[in-house]
Amino acid sequence: MAAVVSARRGSAAARGLGRAGGAAGASQARGTADIPRRSRRRKTVAIAYEPGQGDGGEQGGPEPQRLRWEPRDWRQQLERIREMRRNRDAPVDEMGVEKCYDSSAPPQVMRYQVLLSLMLSSQTKDQVTSAAMLRLRQHGLTIDRILQMDDATLGQMIYPVGFWRNKVKYIKQTTAILKQKYGGDIPRTVEELVQLPGVGPKMAHLAMTIAWDSVSGIAVDTHVHRITNRLKWVKKETRHPEETRVALEDWLPRDLWREINWLLVGFGQQICLPVNPRCNECLNRDLCPAAERH
Repeated sequence: MAAVVSARRGSAAARGLGRAGGAAGASQARGTADIPRRSRRRKTVAIAYEPGQGDGGEQGGPEPQRLRWEPRDWRQQLERIREMRRNRDAPVDEMGVEKCYDSSAPPQVMRYQVLLSLMLSSQTKDQVTSAAMLRLRQHGLTIDRILQMDDATLGQMIYPVGFWRNKVKYIKQTTAILKQKYGGDIPRTVEELVQLPGVGPKMAHLAMTIAWDSVSGIAVDTHVHRITNRLKWVKKETRHPEETRVALEDWLPRDLWREINWLLVGFGQQICLPVNPRCNECLNRDLCPAAERH
C-alpha cells in the first residue's frame, strides 16, 4: 500500500510540475510517459577508483577514474625482452627502415626515402628491402628521378620485394601526389599519410616517428601482432594488426610507444618466430601463456 501511495503522490507531483512549468514541463512529462517501464528502474553501476582517490563528487572534486586494465606480468616480460634484444643484432637492427635512407640527404629527400622504404617493406624481409633501397639510391632516389623513371626500370630495381608489380604502381601514384599536393615532401599527419596509395596505418605511424620525430601511435606489424597476442597483452585475442594497435594503445604507457615496434620486431625475427618459436631460448618461457603450447 505504501508503494501505491508513493506512486500516486509522484504522479500528482508530476502533474503539478507540468502545470507550473508550462509547455516545457508538459513536454518532459510526455517524454517520461514514452519510456518503457523497465528502463525507469535505478541501475547500480560499479565505479573503480584510482588508489587514494575518494568519492569527491558532492564536494565538486574530480570525477572518478576507472582503473586501467594491464596484462599480468607485462613489465617483467618487457624487461626480459629488452635483455634478449640487448645485442641489437636482428635483421631490423642492421637493415631495417631506419638504415635504408640517406641520413645526409636534404630533409625532404630523407623523408621521401623513409616513406618509400616503408612501402617496399610490406610483406618483405628486411634484407630484400635494404637491397632494393640501395639500388634505388645508387640511381638517385628523389621524387623527380622516380617520376622520370619508366615502370619497367623501377620494377627491375625493386624486384624481388613482395608484390613488386603493385608497388611500382603505388610508388608512382604516391610520388606524383607528393609532388603536386605536398610540394615534394610527405604529409605530417597519419590521416593524410594513409590516404596515399600503398600506405597503411603501420607505415604511417613509423613514418611519423622516423621522418617527423613524432610518436602518433604504435606501429603494429605481423611480429607485434603475433607476440602481443601470445603474451596476452590484449584483453581478448585480436585478428588484425590495426585491432591490436587500438588494444595496445588503450593501456601501454605512451613513453613506450616508440620503442615497442623495434623491440618486438627483432624479438620476433630471432626468438618468437611465427612457426616453431624458440621457447627454450626465451627468458619469458615461465611467464608466457603460449610457451607451453609450443
